[in-house]
Amino acid sequence: MSDVKMTSNKPYIVKAYYDWISDNELTPYIMVDVNVYGVLVPMGYVTDGQIVLNISGGAIGVISLGGETIEFSARFGGKLEHIVVPYGAIGAIYAKETGAGTSLPIEHPVDVEEEPRATLKSVDNSKQSTSSKAKPKGGATLKVIK
Repeated sequence: MSDVKMTSNKPYIVKAYYDWISDNELTPYIMVDVNVYGVLVPMGYVTDGQIVLNISGGAIGVISLGGETIEFSARFGGKLEHIVVPYGAIGAIYAKETGAGTSLPIEHPVDVEEEPRATLKSVDNSKQSTSSKAKPKGGATLKVIK
């Protein structure tokens, strides 16, 4: 045996189960351990250090199953929140309707200095200027079209 360090297989497993559950027209849910560094979820919905998230396309629209994290936006109590879940924080992925899926070990990053965990804060947009002369400060902007 050599001392070759392989990357985590969790992103591959989670993506495969996500595709399998979605392809069977079922609802993929993930159970997330919020104590893992890098998790960004609305803490008001956390119970016993865990949150269960519906990651189906119908619930969240666009999802990014990246190399290290899952990112998407979802509504909690009518408020749109940006969610970030490192793969190491996922303890299970399963179909809501059947329970078919798999449990996974929680993986804490080893090369991260402990920093305070970020939590989502409400932003009060009512205090922003609505002057017609105000111009955006450069950079790209997004507009929701309904």
